[in-house]
Amino acid sequence: MDIKPIKTESDYQIALQRLEILFDTPVGTHESDEADILGLLIDNYEEHHYLIEAPDPIEAIKIRMEEMNLKQIDLIPVLGGKNRVSEILNRRRRLTLSMIRGLATYLNLSVTVLIKEYQLDR
Repeated sequence: MDIKPIKTESDYQIALQRLEILFDTPVGTHESDEADILGLLIDNYEEHHYLIEAPDPIEAIKIRMEEMNLKQIDLIPVLGGKNRVSEILNRRRRLTLSMIRGLATYLNLSVTVLIKEYQLDR
């Protein structure tokens, strides 16, 4: 096992290739231990070099609706009316604090995702 820190993009690509070779090795072997360590090193490198931004609140709502097979009509109890749901999803109306709380619960989303970079109506 010749493991070293991942410092460059080249190191990263080499580590990914090695991990692909080791991926299905039996647990408890030296190779599986190497795969575990490489996975941690790769994860650490990706956290610092490949940041993934959270989607904006409306996109987060739409993504979760798709995951849950929901339609706009399903948000009426949370947002208060067919027109209001449409206005929010089309960005013509802002979310209120009570809407954010309701959506967070109903869609099982983090409140911070729903308020990130979004102006609240008061």
